[in-house]
Amino acid sequence: MDLRDLKVEVEPESKDIRSLEDRLYEYNVEQTGSDDGKWLSIFVRDDTGDIAAGLHGWTWCGTCKVERLWVRKDLRRQGYGQRLLAAAEQEARARGCHQLLLDTFSFQAPLFYKKLGFEIIGVTEGFPRPPHSEYHLRKPLTPTG
Repeated sequence: MDLRDLKVEVEPESKDIRSLEDRLYEYNVEQTGSDDGKWLSIFVRDDTGDIAAGLHGWTWCGTCKVERLWVRKDLRRQGYGQRLLAAAEQEARARGCHQLLLDTFSFQAPLFYKKLGFEIIGVTEGFPRPPHSEYHLRKPLTPTG
C-alpha cells in the first residue's frame, strides 16, 4: 500500500464505519480480555413511527458510554431527556456497569447533566470553536441486585 491507496470519503457508507468499529472492538477485546460489549439504543417514537427522542451508545467492560442523546425541539423540557438517561442507567446497571460517560458542548446541556449527578472530569476549551467548550462527564453507578 502507498499513499495513492488513501481515499478521503466525505459520505462513507454505514457498513464501512461499522467495519472500523468492529475491528477496533476486536482489538480492544484482545487487549482487555473483555468481550461483553453491546449497543444500547432507546427511542421515543411519534404516532407516525418517526424518532422524536432517543439515546444511543454502548456498554463494555463495566462502562456505559452515551454517544448521542437528542430530543425533538417541541418535546424539550418535558422530561424526555431525563427519562432516556434514567432508562440507560437502569440498563447499564443491569449489565454490571459501574459508570456512565458522556460528552456535551457548553451550548448543549452541561448543567442538565450536573443536576442528574454527573461530574465534569475534563474540558476541551475552544471546541468546536471559541467561546464554546466540550465537557466530558462521568456518573458513578451502583450495580443492581
